[in-house]
Amino acid sequence: MPIARTLFVESKKLRIFDFDDTLVKTNSFIYVTHRNGMKTKLSPGQYAKYDTRDGDEFDFKDFQQIKKPELIKGYVELLRRMVSSGGSREVYILTARAAERPVSQFIKDLGIGGVKVIALGDNNPEKKADWIEDRVKEGYDDVFFVDDSEKNIAAVRKRLKDYPNIKQKIQQVKHF
Repeated sequence: MPIARTLFVESKKLRIFDFDDTLVKTNSFIYVTHRNGMKTKLSPGQYAKYDTRDGDEFDFKDFQQIKKPELIKGYVELLRRMVSSGGSREVYILTARAAERPVSQFIKDLGIGGVKVIALGDNNPEKKADWIEDRVKEGYDDVFFVDDSEKNIAAVRKRLKDYPNIKQKIQQVKHF
């Protein structure tokens, strides 16, 4: 009588958190100088929704530091749990900020290790979708993504529809 064998293959888990308005609220702003010389100050939430216009020049000087951070405790605790859970999982913070170092240091100062920070320097939702899709192509088959931006959530959902065999949970942070 043949012996049945079950091969257990552990999934390759990818856990991705946005930073601003997902893990922390800050007093960091993006300054935009428009073609006509007018200036606009955007919060991270406004920047996530902002449609760039021809001639816009961005100043991200505030993002060289984390100004007056207020933790969004539920998501910080979720990040902490995901990092401390065993198994084969990679945990990332994927941010539109251009500077990785302030975010990395902030997370380390919270006592959370093992988180990789990717600073895209771009608020185009397709950039986050591209980055996540590249990881899926590398073999990740279980994806969790959390972000406050409706545009980022929509772009990632649309992109991952092309991968029906990938286990995925995409969650939008709602602020009331």
